[in-house]
Amino acid sequence: MKPLHGKVALVAGATRGAGRGIAIELGAAGATVYVIGRTTRTQRSEYNRPETIEETAELVNAAGGKGIAVQVDHLDPDQVRELISRMEQEQGRLDILVNDIWGSEYLTQWNVPVWEHSLEGGLRMLRLAVDTHIITSHFALPLLIRSGNGLAVEITDGTEEYNSQNYRLSLFYDLAKASAIRMARALAHELAPHRCTAVSVTPGWMRSEIMLEHYGVKEENWRDAAAKEPHFIISETPRYVGRAVAALAADPQVSRWNGGSLSSGQLAQVYGFYDLDGSRPDCWRYIVEVQDAGKPADATGYR
Repeated sequence: MKPLHGKVALVAGATRGAGRGIAIELGAAGATVYVIGRTTRTQRSEYNRPETIEETAELVNAAGGKGIAVQVDHLDPDQVRELISRMEQEQGRLDILVNDIWGSEYLTQWNVPVWEHSLEGGLRMLRLAVDTHIITSHFALPLLIRSGNGLAVEITDGTEEYNSQNYRLSLFYDLAKASAIRMARALAHELAPHRCTAVSVTPGWMRSEIMLEHYGVKEENWRDAAAKEPHFIISETPRYVGRAVAALAADPQVSRWNGGSLSSGQLAQVYGFYDLDGSRPDCWRYIVEVQDAGKPADATGYR
């Protein structure tokens, strides 16, 4: 019996990147996964990327779960309300909510002060990173609560400890990623009386489709990117954070993490899972002890 057999998950933002990796791993653990995003085989979002929710759902099926692709714009409350109503009718439950919507790689202007950063782009980023998560939680959590022992996961970039001590590339990006951590902490407080758990989880330096494209490599030859960025040697696949979320969802004692800020590398040490290549990247420790410390790139002891 797979540990998440009979469980129902909603992964908001599952078209690509971390969301896709999480959806696949929840499926591999036996869950029914609602794969939510805006880009389908017949319609692209303004992101204009080729990845689709149908592809993700097929990958969930191939992993051993059941993937159900649904096109939803999570900035539209009516669409989210309809999604949850459909899930209630079709499944009668929700056990795992993953708020992974981001969609702002092309909006961030790295290391640009707020007075020079595009205001339109920055505010759009906050809407995508914050408003979507709140709208989704508003409609989805009553169904999660009804199922009992549910898990809500806010996906972000950076741990609370790291983000509180470091400037994260722009005011807008900094605020977006800190907001997910605070949302998880607030949800933890609100969900605790209902025997449900909320956490924030960050991947490390993730080899998303966009990141691989940026460095001109594919997953098969990703190490070649170290010629451009030596510290890329600490990177991880999207499936690694997927395994982190699946491990949390299968843990009967998951409430011990309630309100916590967690990372894929940290959880790998606790739950004993590995990335696809059999390694255990510990990116955030590496960033502090090697990259930010100005040391030469060397992942020895960190993966």
